[in-house]
Amino acid sequence: MQVTRIPALSDNYIFLIIDSEQKIAAVVDPAQAQPVLQQLEEIGAELVAIFNTHHHSDHVGGNRELIARFPNVRVYGGAEDKGRIPGQQVFLQEGSRVEFAGRTGEVLFVPGHTRAHIAYYFPSPNAEQPSDLFCGDTLFAGGCGRLFEGTPAQMVTSLSKIRRLPDNTRVWCAHEYTLNNLKFALTVDSKNPDLQSRLEEVKEARSRSQATVPSILGVEKRTNPFLRWDYPELQAAVNSQDPVQTFGRLRGMKERF
Repeated sequence: MQVTRIPALSDNYIFLIIDSEQKIAAVVDPAQAQPVLQQLEEIGAELVAIFNTHHHSDHVGGNRELIARFPNVRVYGGAEDKGRIPGQQVFLQEGSRVEFAGRTGEVLFVPGHTRAHIAYYFPSPNAEQPSDLFCGDTLFAGGCGRLFEGTPAQMVTSLSKIRRLPDNTRVWCAHEYTLNNLKFALTVDSKNPDLQSRLEEVKEARSRSQATVPSILGVEKRTNPFLRWDYPELQAAVNSQDPVQTFGRLRGMKERF
């Protein structure tokens, strides 16, 4: 299974999952159709699946055009997004499975950013390869999504599911927000040496217009404040020992950053 990252809009990433042997592909959150169609033409592959994480237009904006071009494509999304994702045919929930390129993906129900958000987790087939997580706008490199339809408690539960995944999991999040996220993180976790080093690395990468996605989950666990709501240093930063309140206050601070 090969993943190609396709930039779209101002800061979105679309992910094309390619089965090179069968010359087929699946796309995750196609914000636009044209860059996907261009990539498919270049590699000579047919699109057979659209994996949507949630209904926002910058994640489903290309659905209709891709369906028109590939009428046999299957469109996947969360069961609770019924009626909100264009062309949706498959309605997934916690524990559902999806198959592609010889890999079985597990569906995680991760509400918070929206009430129906899901993520697709493809466990590693062997110890030498990383696992892959397509998490939409739930977890970002160095941050997390805004709470448009959910609560801090829901998001903590959702991110807890992600935090339990293996450290070598590649996190394919849908936006290039990393630099701003880490600048904020340093304001609430200033003595974290891993975070300090990561910020400098990301500054250098972005100065060369290099992508910072995918990130690695083990790095997120050490440096992302929105996976560290139960760490004393983060709780001290917001004057709370309650994990959900700590997360909520951190999210509120990020909104004003």
